[in-house]
Amino acid sequence: MDFAIIAAGQGSRLKSEGQDLPKPLVRLGGRPMIGRLIDVLSLAGARTIYIIVNEEMPEVADYLRSRQTDSAPQLRLTVRSTAGSMESFRELARSMDRTRPFCLLTVDSIFRPEEFREFIARFEADPEADGYMAVTSYVADEKPLYVATGPENDITGFLDHPLPDTRYISGGIYALRPEAFGLLDDCAAAGKTRMRDYQRSLVAAGMRLKAWPFSKIIDADHSSDLREAEIFLSKENQS
Repeated sequence: MDFAIIAAGQGSRLKSEGQDLPKPLVRLGGRPMIGRLIDVLSLAGARTIYIIVNEEMPEVADYLRSRQTDSAPQLRLTVRSTAGSMESFRELARSMDRTRPFCLLTVDSIFRPEEFREFIARFEADPEADGYMAVTSYVADEKPLYVATGPENDITGFLDHPLPDTRYISGGIYALRPEAFGLLDDCAAAGKTRMRDYQRSLVAAGMRLKAWPFSKIIDADHSSDLREAEIFLSKENQS
């Protein structure tokens, strides 16, 4: 399967808090955030990684080009400024192989590599599932997307506000079959612009989506999130 990273955001909240580096280059565990994520995907078997970065941060593109080698994973870079994550996904989809399953991630999702490898392995071994969505019960996002689930963790909806029995929020990691590309086109044609609207369209189309729980996924939007991520990663390195 292919892998894709959305790294085209402005990182405005970190910038307002005094962070000088573009978000993808902020160091976590001694490595740039996007470099660490590439290494995690490589350990999970990635051979090709599609990445979109914005035009206002050329140093991110330069860093990624410096990592290009003849060995796997091959990095396929798109440099384009977009209005949001769904538009970034659409730009990535223009160059991706639409006959292959894929895993899409945002650059600022911080998680345990071993849990990610299990997530990918389970998805690849489950031919009945149209998609696996990483979820977590750890809520530290300003506007979390809540995930409603049935008895076997089948996803029944994506919610702006939780129901009494809602256990999870979305972790920003999506493993999907090729059919999901067509629904992305349909969303764009309908004027939808947000990733959560796209996720809702997958449920509305009858796709069987499974929620796969991670122990913790940190969405690194603020300086406090970076501090939490450093603690999280230091514990990971000690285990």
